[in-house]
Amino acid sequence: SIFTILILTLLVLLTVATFLWNLLVLATILRVKAFHRVPHNLVASTAVSDVLVAALVMPLSLVKELSAGRRWWLGRELCLMWVCFDVLCCTASIWNVTAIALDRYWSITRHLEYTLLTRRRISNVMIALTWALSAAISLAPLFGWGETYSPEQERCQVSQEPSYTIVSTGGAFYLPLCVVLFVYWKIYKAAKFRMGGRRKNAVVPLPEAAQVKEASHEPQMVFTARHAAITFQTDGETWKEQKEKKAALMVGILIGVFVLCWIPFFTTELISPLCSCNIPPIWKSIFLWLGYSNSFFNPLIYTAFNKNYNNAFKNLFVKQR
Repeated sequence: SIFTILILTLLVLLTVATFLWNLLVLATILRVKAFHRVPHNLVASTAVSDVLVAALVMPLSLVKELSAGRRWWLGRELCLMWVCFDVLCCTASIWNVTAIALDRYWSITRHLEYTLLTRRRISNVMIALTWALSAAISLAPLFGWGETYSPEQERCQVSQEPSYTIVSTGGAFYLPLCVVLFVYWKIYKAAKFRMGGRRKNAVVPLPEAAQVKEASHEPQMVFTARHAAITFQTDGETWKEQKEKKAALMVGILIGVFVLCWIPFFTTELISPLCSCNIPPIWKSIFLWLGYSNSFFNPLIYTAFNKNYNNAFKNLFVKQR
């Protein structure tokens, strides 16, 4: 039908756009030396995971969508590879978003202790842990923790073993979800406290007439100040406060899109094996591709809040004179 052709066209465009956009981000970070530092290494790690989602996972998912009854006819080896990369790349993408949120949180709330050297070390540790945890979750079924391929039913899917389902969904989504929600709550609390502190910093105006007497010597000198008001801050926000406000807004949008994209899929992924519920395949496909779309939105969000990326993008295509 025309509707089916339209949906498939949109999925193809989503796959291509996700691949190209994340590849552009990676090329920009590699080309511009100013981006060879924190937090751009976290952005690069996220872009790598999202590029792999678009290159290795989404095309095979699209092939599966095109087959009759969503059956898998590409064989066991390709099924194992697809499921492994699916879990690996999507989990890494989710934890990379969590790492970016943590980095922004520490840079806002602990900017004195969170020096450049400390920030670089912590970011490298977070990247290593992200990919190690993702690899552990994705490779577990290959060592016998559940089965991903059924030749009789021509079915290829993530292991439905209940114990693996709990561990994989918890490690891939629910744990990072708790972390990012806690982080954003702390950022919001810190911003609210800082705004309250700004209002308290203003000094109360002096009375109508304040007299200061020098000493009990002759002649007596009197200084009078009328309608005096002293303040230690300007009416507008400082540059640092504007930067922190922008970072908090970026983290909020990044977390919000992440939750909206992935929570339907992981909710059904957790409930379905535990209660033996039969969820219609069409809804499974919708929730899966909604999760994949998070890999498209990630680079849009963290580059939209950084003018340096926009200038770097222009320099990639416009020849400098």
